[in-house]
Amino acid sequence: MARPRKCRRVCQVPHASGFIPVEMDTPLQGITLTVDEYESIRLIDREGLSQEECGQRMEIARATVQQIYAGARKKLADMLVEGLPLRIEGGDYRLCDGTGFTHGCGNCIKHRFHQQFSKSKGEHVMRIAVTYEDGQIFQHFGHTEQFKIYDVADGQITSAQVMSTNGSGHGALADVLNAAQVDTLICGGIGGGARAALDAAGIQLYGGVSGDADQAVAALLDGKLDYDPNVVCNHHGEGHHEGSCGEHHCGEHHCGE
Repeated sequence: MARPRKCRRVCQVPHASGFIPVEMDTPLQGITLTVDEYESIRLIDREGLSQEECGQRMEIARATVQQIYAGARKKLADMLVEGLPLRIEGGDYRLCDGTGFTHGCGNCIKHRFHQQFSKSKGEHVMRIAVTYEDGQIFQHFGHTEQFKIYDVADGQITSAQVMSTNGSGHGALADVLNAAQVDTLICGGIGGGARAALDAAGIQLYGGVSGDADQAVAALLDGKLDYDPNVVCNHHGEGHHEGSCGEHHCGEHHCGE
C-alpha cells in the first residue's frame, strides 16, 4: 500500500493564477505549477531561504523540498524557453492556520485577507459575504472560488467587491471570512464541518439560497430573504465522498493525511 502524501504547509497563495505569453496567438497546452511548487520558489528564490529553512516552513523534509523545488524550476524553464502559458493550481498542500506568525510566517492567508479588508470596515458597518459565480449564488460553499463582499451602513449597501478564495476550501473558508471581518454569509449548500466553523467564528449563516447575489442581499436587508436554516450540503455524488462535505481537515487538495 502506498504511503499517503503529506500535505505541504503553504502560507501565501499566488496573487495570479496563471500567465500567458504576450505574443501568443493560438492557445497552447500549458504547464501547471502546483501551489506547493510555487511556495518552494517563493521561499527559496524570493525570500532567500535555504532548502532546510524552506522545509521547516513547509513542514516537510529537506529531501522533499529538493524534489519539489527541482521540479518547479524545470517547469519554469520550460515555460520561458518554449513560450508556454502557465497555470498555478492544485497540489498536496494545506494553508496556514494563523499559528505561523510565531514561526516567522508573516504572509499567512488569514493575515492577508485581514489586511485587505479591515482598513475599509467602519465600526458600524455590517459586512455580508455571498458565495459567488457569474452574478449568481454559488451552490457548494466548500468549493466556491469567489465571495462577493458587501459593506452595509444604515441599511444601505455602501460598497461591494469580489474576493477570490485562492484555493481555500471547506472549513478553511470560515477562516478566510473571519479574517475579512465578515458578519454574515449567504450561500447554497454547506456541510456540517463548515457550519460549525462559521458558528465558532460568530458568522451568521443564511443557507439554502439560490439566484442573483445582489438581489439576495437586498432581500436580506429588507427582511424578506427566503433561506433554509437547516440546509445541508447537497452535492454528494459529484466526485465527493459521502459524508465528507466540509470535513476535509487538511484543507485542500488531494492530501492523504
